[in-house]
Amino acid sequence: MLFRRASLVVTATLTLALAGCDSGSDAGPEPAGGSGPSVIVPGAPGEGNRTLSAQDAARQRAEDDSPNAADVAYARMMIVHHQQALDMAALVPDRAASGDVKRLASRIAAAQGPEITSMRGWLTSYRKDGTAGRHDHAAMPGMATEAQLAQLRAARGAAFDRLFLTLMITHHQGAISMATDVKAQGNNLRIEEMADDVVAQQTTEIQRMLAMR
Repeated sequence: MLFRRASLVVTATLTLALAGCDSGSDAGPEPAGGSGPSVIVPGAPGEGNRTLSAQDAARQRAEDDSPNAADVAYARMMIVHHQQALDMAALVPDRAASGDVKRLASRIAAAQGPEITSMRGWLTSYRKDGTAGRHDHAAMPGMATEAQLAQLRAARGAAFDRLFLTLMITHHQGAISMATDVKAQGNNLRIEEMADDVVAQQTTEIQRMLAMR
């Protein structure tokens, strides 16, 4: 009985060991680079993009957060994008009927004016030109067309309020899209912080504008 019990123990041990070997071979080696999705890193002008693991991308940025092409393009385009929001907000005091719309426009101006100054300062600190090209201007999501702006300038009262809210909601959605893109593609920590602010603030403002309609 003792011999049989010992044999069973040996057999069970060998079986478990073999099973462990089989399951290890089925699972394959652990993937290198840690968990999380891969990150596409835009290259410098004239260079192709690179794909890094999330862990490698975080390590690289911790070592060097020098701006890449996506960071610079974001700052240039967001200056123009913000400026249009300021131009639209400047129409409100003489045209809007709603006190809520007037207060919203005041908040937009108070927030986005200093953000433009910050982005211009950031570009200057890296000796980058702050001008977005014509192609960049046309490609910016959420921008109102010249025809839409002319219609807004001509409107008054409740009609102005409705059109302003419609255009500004779309404008904010475009800014959030741009900020989300640079958070995925950029490398500079200061740009990421500014993009985080855009997403948080303009998401809240969209909710307010939807409630005003």
